[in-house]
Amino acid sequence: MRPTTLRTRHGLFLAVGALCVLLNRQGLGPLWYTGVALLALSMLLRWSLWRTQRPPRGRTPVRVGVPVTGRWRALNSPATKVPSHTHSHAQTYAIDLTHHPAGRPTPAFHWLRPFGVRPHHYPAFGSPVLAPADGVVVAVVDGTRDHLSRTSLPGLLYLVVEGFVRGMGWPRHLWGNHVVLKLDEGVYAGFAHLRRGSPCVAVGDTVKAGERLAECGNSGNSSEPHLHFQLMNGPDPETAQGLPFAWHYEDDDGARHTGVPADLVHFTPAPP
Repeated sequence: MRPTTLRTRHGLFLAVGALCVLLNRQGLGPLWYTGVALLALSMLLRWSLWRTQRPPRGRTPVRVGVPVTGRWRALNSPATKVPSHTHSHAQTYAIDLTHHPAGRPTPAFHWLRPFGVRPHHYPAFGSPVLAPADGVVVAVVDGTRDHLSRTSLPGLLYLVVEGFVRGMGWPRHLWGNHVVLKLDEGVYAGFAHLRRGSPCVAVGDTVKAGERLAECGNSGNSSEPHLHFQLMNGPDPETAQGLPFAWHYEDDDGARHTGVPADLVHFTPAPP
């Protein structure tokens, strides 16, 4: 059972505060002041939680395997900027991966229409997600639908609002279907936006490096089918801090690297 603290419920205070302000019809009265106070409390709690999730600098990257096979592209990479996403939800060093196998096109961005594309048109959808190291499964969340992509201007605008709202809720609202794996003492791996019905592990299972965990999907706060991967120092992304990691990978020129590919770099996993 994941612990609930006052700080992790900042979204509830925001929702109730906004509702009080919107429903108020009596000017500067008790309902309005209550709403403003709850909104201020929500922002204070979120700022406080963000501060505690900001990890110290200088940590040594944890060596793990690449959790996918084939040719992928890095997005929102910690090799390009830190935090790569945000400190919230332990995403300081998180990375997003989209699948780009040779000879198979990916649906292009359209300015107005269509609003989105069905996820099965993307190569990433259904691709296996693998354990990057030996570990124990500590969380599995499934059941969230795989929605249309947000590959148009209206879709991206919707995604911004959607992401803000999802960020106010539980991790499943932001991450969609996901798995959390304990790799070592104080090291946990998170895999987000998985395909509904694809997790093939259960809490308590012991897995080996390279073992299949689930499939890449488009659930949660996702613009298109992709894998969101991160390491953190605890099992709960709402309270943990992000950890840096390093992979062995090969770029399109055949050069081998140890680290994390930068934004827009295409790569394939390489043996240690």
